[in-house]
Amino acid sequence: MSASLDTQAIRSDYSRQIFRRYLILGVVALLVMISFFVDVTNGPGNFPLSVVFETLLDKTAHGIKLEVIIWDYRLPIAVTALLVGAILALAGAQMQTVLNNSLAEPFTLGISSAASFGAALAIVVGWSIVPGIGPLLVTFNAFVFALITCIFILVATRIKGVGPETMILFGIAIFFAFNAALAMMQYMASEDQLSRIVFWMMGSLSRASWEKIGIGSLLLCFALPYSFIRTWQLTALRMGDDTAISLGVDVSRLRIEMLIVVSLLAATAVAFVGAVGFVGLVGPHIARLIVGEDQRFFIPLSALVGALVMSLTSIISKMITPGVIYPIGIITALIGVPVFISLILSTRKERLS
Repeated sequence: MSASLDTQAIRSDYSRQIFRRYLILGVVALLVMISFFVDVTNGPGNFPLSVVFETLLDKTAHGIKLEVIIWDYRLPIAVTALLVGAILALAGAQMQTVLNNSLAEPFTLGISSAASFGAALAIVVGWSIVPGIGPLLVTFNAFVFALITCIFILVATRIKGVGPETMILFGIAIFFAFNAALAMMQYMASEDQLSRIVFWMMGSLSRASWEKIGIGSLLLCFALPYSFIRTWQLTALRMGDDTAISLGVDVSRLRIEMLIVVSLLAATAVAFVGAVGFVGLVGPHIARLIVGEDQRFFIPLSALVGALVMSLTSIISKMITPGVIYPIGIITALIGVPVFISLILSTRKERLS
């Protein structure tokens, strides 16, 4: 009888925890929606809220000027902020899991440096791996160089059969190598080219477009379900390689599969908006503090928190100076550093207590 009551109490407690986590997901999703609408209604022009909503419902409600501002400028930027935030946070969550390192993020393996060099190469030399792509030259070069870097790391680690620590060391080496090459490109650049490189490296949502949103949405629609399929394996991996292997997980294959997903996500995000740091680091940290390591909730909450952080950053970038939109990478760094330090200190206090 006592054992039956204990089992019932455990089940009841588990149900309450699951309900609480679903409730958290719902609340954060609601905050994301609110932030999105605030982002769309804010920006140069200071149009009344009613006018913005009427234009969202009917493009031609207030003329061609409002249609262009809302549908061709504000709306793509707001959607891109959510999309890129979710992509970076999802990539960061998976990177931290497969490397078993809470300080890992999408750019740990030198992806941002490779993408920045690819963009600089296109800006300064005008050279691309695939010729004849016109206005997409910089974006495509950034994506290809980021992806090639990821493939190189995966192949090198696969051949050598190394662990997560060596992957991180590979990434550090690649980071410094591409930073040196990027510095060389900056040295060779003209004044106009140098300003373009610097602006690209700061990260900006001004390059948002519906075409990029479509590509990013397709990628996220692939990455999220694929991650959900691997939730129990990823949860086991977070408990250590030995534990995961004892539970029947092919650790080496799982790590390579997820790193391929992370590489695609990170390369796409960097190619779309430039180098935006801390979102892929802070988002998963906040999610982990709220729901723990259960990947069923950790994965979607990381994506939602990342989308929320990027959307709030987009709003702040418009509000600092009226009529001026600051590069998004500057704002994420200014916000991310103190938040990250507070997370480290709070985690340390919990361990000490």
